[in-house]
Amino acid sequence: MKGEITQSLGAWVLFAVDIQPACLGLYCGKTLLFKNGSTEIYGECGVCPRGQRTNAHKYCQPCTESPELYDWLYLGFMAMLPLVLHWFFIEWYSGKKSSSALFQHITALFECSMAAIITLLVSDPVGVLYIRSCRVLMLSDWYTMLYNPSPDYVTTVHCTHEAVYPLYTIVFIYYAFCLVLMMLLRPLLVKKIACGLGKSDRFKSIYAALYFFPILTVLQAVGGGLLYYAFPYIILVLSLVTLAVYMSASEIENCYDLLVRKKRLIVLFSHWLLHAYGIISISRVDKLEQDLPLLALVPTPALFYLFTAKFTEPSRILSEGANGH
Repeated sequence: MKGEITQSLGAWVLFAVDIQPACLGLYCGKTLLFKNGSTEIYGECGVCPRGQRTNAHKYCQPCTESPELYDWLYLGFMAMLPLVLHWFFIEWYSGKKSSSALFQHITALFECSMAAIITLLVSDPVGVLYIRSCRVLMLSDWYTMLYNPSPDYVTTVHCTHEAVYPLYTIVFIYYAFCLVLMMLLRPLLVKKIACGLGKSDRFKSIYAALYFFPILTVLQAVGGGLLYYAFPYIILVLSLVTLAVYMSASEIENCYDLLVRKKRLIVLFSHWLLHAYGIISISRVDKLEQDLPLLALVPTPALFYLFTAKFTEPSRILSEGANGH
């Protein structure tokens, strides 16, 4: 008798699932309400809870996968953006004779590093330097709000959720911690050590951060999906352009000019790291034995510049530009 009741209940559940209307929309799914052994009861078609996304059968499934290498590289790129901007504006406003620039650079690195660690610790699973994620399948996964279905062309079924969990929201959390740590640490440091700067110039690098953090936030909110697929090429192009501009502005025309100052070597090696980062992001190191030799191309742009600088003479171009010719 008990077996017959269980069999009848299972048949009723299957029947109940079958008679439910089709789940429309690319990102709408049915949430699991009850599970007992092999028996599963799902709710109506709608938005999936945070940390879940729809599968091919339109059921909401938890995000339990580990981020791929490309996902970590993307998060690293988004984490580098505020750090590079911090360093740029610190160098821009600190002045050539200021001794506070190095301490501010170190403080900015500490702020961003701590923000990244705290962000990982507060993300699911909480308390460990590890995150679980959903796999990114296509560009539309980043813009689920554009795919809410309207079955009768009047009523819209809102199924907007983070299908790329947590790659979209974790960047906002990181930027928030960066901003909080900057406001707690940087003003005290600048006030103590920035003696070589005027009172109006001491906090300009902090003011600049108050501008570029909202810009980065809007950039992630609107173009997060585009950045996910384009960031390797952005890194390569920008690192090549900035290296060429820096070497020409510093009037570096041979190896001796490059080696005469430690700062120039630091800038060169930093750009080489960015070149390598971009190459690894593009190749994704799917085939290690084939992709690693590509890293030998990292010094190529700097060597090409040094070999061809004598034909372009950057110092002459800069002097003519300063004279207005």
